Formats: sequence, structure tokens, C-alpha cells
Amino acid sequence: MQVQQSVFTSRTEILEYLKKFDAKLYDLHLLFSHKHYLTDETIVSQIKSSFANSILMGCSSAGEIGAKKVLDESFVLTSVKLEKSKVKKASFALTQMSDSKKAGEYLANALVDKDLKNVFILSDGLNVNGTRLIEGINSVLDNKVNVCGGLAGDNGDFIKTYVTDMENNFVSNCISAIGFYGENLETSSGSFGGWDSFGIGRVVTKSIENVVYEIDGQPALELYKSYLGDLSKDLPGSALFFPLEMRENDNSEMLVRTILGINEKENSLTFAGNIAEGALVKLMKTNVNRVIDGAEKAANMAKENLSKKTQLVLMVSCVGRKLVLKQLAQDEIEAVTDSFDEDAVFAGFYSYGELSKLRGEHFCNLHNQTMTLTAISEL
Repeated sequence: MQVQQSVFTSRTEILEYLKKFDAKLYDLHLLFSHKHYLTDETIVSQIKSSFANSILMGCSSAGEIGAKKVLDESFVLTSVKLEKSKVKKASFALTQMSDSKKAGEYLANALVDKDLKNVFILSDGLNVNGTRLIEGINSVLDNKVNVCGGLAGDNGDFIKTYVTDMENNFVSNCISAIGFYGENLETSSGSFGGWDSFGIGRVVTKSIENVVYEIDGQPALELYKSYLGDLSKDLPGSALFFPLEMRENDNSEMLVRTILGINEKENSLTFAGNIAEGALVKLMKTNVNRVIDGAEKAANMAKENLSKKTQLVLMVSCVGRKLVLKQLAQDEIEAVTDSFDEDAVFAGFYSYGELSKLRGEHFCNLHNQTMTLTAISEL
């Protein structure tokens, strides 16, 4: 495997580079970018021209990761040449959120094959039910296939996100996936949060899918605002500092759920994934040390099952972590990069949700507020 990465922070640099770039020399291109580059008509036109007949996988972000750094308002292009393996892309256009499970089934069926090793998913970050998407994926793929990825961001604005479709257009309401194939491939993932619950436990008393209407019989948004106080005026963005711990029952695994939207009229909260009626929830918070330690633990998990030298590491970290860390966000990235081989290439973005297996789990799940990593190597 050969990997080349380029980082740009100006429109002129991007256009000059793409005009000379020969995409056909590589099998796969990963692009994580600030949304203003992906809505620039001239850049979009050049992307279409430069990557014609090439596999391009990318999305808008809430911060980019490249050159072993956390970046803002950048354009990070990572190109991969495989020597003994292959890749395949599939995309699905969502017409409504309820299509999320169907999207997962479609993508999995489009990619499934006997030598499929890894599926990397990029999804619209606002108009998808991540729980149903993963249910669809898991219903088709063997649990030996490593599934990972994330939900696109839009710099914390929560207005519109963008993902590449089959024609390499950056569009909203799109979910795309890349399959990695071949017996010479080795992949492993790790995911960890670093957030702690606090306060009293409460019960979700009214919800439909990923929309919560009542908690302990009280309007969900009203109750949540009472916790946030002055921060409530900055919703939904301020909710990233206080996600919910969610368990379906006393014996089930804990998952973290972040708010993606609010409805003042209905007094409801919309989450990245489902929260069932009867679920037990608590507020969560963290500090910079816990977040940085969590990134290192995710790296150690990803390394546990690797026998080969790591060549490419895909990183998806929740935007909430970036907001907590502020100027210390680079420490989170270094906690990961220092854990792998010095010449490994790191590419990723800050997301609105992360997709990964957890230690001991057979199937992928939707997570929030985690650092999620996937290490990929080729013999």
C-alpha cells in the first residue's frame, strides 16, 4: 500500500493542485473538507474533472485531521494505491429519515463478497437515523467484516452536511460506503469516549425512534434546558457538552447519544440514534484529561489485533470532543499518532456520530463523543 496526503488551506492552492493531479495513479481518494470548499462551484467542477472515473470518498466536517494535526477550514486529500487488494464504492440517496435501515441494507448488499474485510461508511450527519442505518448494515454483513465510519459535519452549524455520491458530487441526504477486499488486508478498529455520567437517573417516557418527547413524564426539551441554564440559548450546539448516557435496561450496554436538533413547538429532542421508551438516561460531562486518555485507549484497542505494520489510520472523532478540548485538541491527535508506527498516514474528521464495534461486540454500533479509529494495512 502506498499513501499520499496533501493538506490545503486556500482556494487557490486547491485549484492549482487538482488541475495537475493524476487521480488514475491511485485506487481510492479520501477527502475531508470544510463545507465552504465543497460548495464552491469552481472547486466542485474541478473535483468532478480531476476525479472522473476514480473512486472518491469524502464528506464535509466539523474539523479535519491530516498531517498528524487537527485542522480547521482545510481541505485534506489522501490517496491510496493498493498492491494486492481492491476497493468498491456504493451510495444511497435518502429521501426521508425512515429510509435509514433500507440504506444500510442496500449498501451492504452492494458491497458484500466472500473476501470483504472492511466497510468504511460516510453518512449525512443530520438527516439520518444512525441506529437504523447500522441495523441495516448488520442484517446483511457477516460479523467478521469490520464496519466503521462516521456522520458528516458542517462546522457545528447543524444546517447541512455533504457526502460524495457515486458521481463524486458532494450532496446532502447521501450515505456512501467503501468496501476493502482481499486476503492480504488487515484491519482493526478501536473506539473510546472518556465521558462520565452525573446526576439522577431518569426514564424516557415518550419517544419515537430517535426523537424524545418526554423524560420522567416531563417535556424533554424543557427538562434538558433546565440543566443547561444559560447555555440553552445556544442549542443544539451547546448540547455537545452534555450528551446523554443511555441504557435500554439495567443489564444492557451503555451508549452515548448526542442531540442533533431541537423542536421548540413539540418540546422534543432529536438524537443521532434511537432512544427507546423505557430507556434509562443520565447526563454526561467530561474534562480534557479524560478525553485525551480516551483517544489513547482507542488507539490501543485498534492495535490489539494487528500483526502487520500499520500503513493507514482512519480517524473519526466527535465534534463535542473538539469543543471540550479547544486549543488542546492537538493533544488528542498526538495521543493517537504517537501510538502507531511513525510512517503511518492519518486521515479523518470531526463528526456528528461515529460508527464502530466496541471491544467484545460482534457488530458495529452508533456512538457519540468517541474517538474511533480504524487501522488498515496490506501485506
